[in-house]
Amino acid sequence: MKATAKIFLRWLAWLGIALLALQVFFIARIALTAWVNPEATSFQRSEAWRIANAQGSLPWRQEWVGYAGISDNIKRAVIASEDSDFAFHNGVEWEAIEKAWQKNATQAQKSKRVKIVGGSTISQQLAKNLLLSGERNLVRKGQEFVLTLALELLLDKQRILEIYLNNVEWGEGVFGAEAAAQHYFHKSAARLNPYEAARLAVMLPRPKYFEKLPNSAYVSNRAYTIMARMGDADLP
Repeated sequence: MKATAKIFLRWLAWLGIALLALQVFFIARIALTAWVNPEATSFQRSEAWRIANAQGSLPWRQEWVGYAGISDNIKRAVIASEDSDFAFHNGVEWEAIEKAWQKNATQAQKSKRVKIVGGSTISQQLAKNLLLSGERNLVRKGQEFVLTLALELLLDKQRILEIYLNNVEWGEGVFGAEAAAQHYFHKSAARLNPYEAARLAVMLPRPKYFEKLPNSAYVSNRAYTIMARMGDADLP
């Protein structure tokens, strides 16, 4: 019995060491992005694998553009649409998460299925896409919180937004504001007008879906709503 307990404790210790090593690896990766532009995110690598397997080829659009080379219109549109308090919070909007928990709990009672909360900030979305898998479970959500706080501690808001805008998905194999601007409007991200920027912001929750509905009335109407909020969006 004692031998079994020792083996269990040894394995538990090794598991703790492995988890600690993983956190150190993640935090080191985040710290490096303060100076080095990430070549690809974890989400992009998984998408590249999926597209290559499905199509046998890899149509891919992405071009890194510095913060100053991205129109303030798209910055304001994304903040207005995705995370209005981005410039002020510490990476996690606890009130939004609480509301999402309540909504998910209500839906779970109706459908008898457990759902994982939403309410993600831009920093949380970046943490998830940069280093984590697309799984939706409580363990991954907890890891997301840890990495979000590391992002906020090690990077300033401007750098977080710059990395986010250069890597977020805007369609099948379309990543980053520059690729999206070229793909949808045949112009650079620096030249996006408020309406074009707002239309791109509308797509972010479901980019592959909205890519197939370029003339959707919902996209157009939602874009005007976002435009009305852009003037109140604070840039880092």
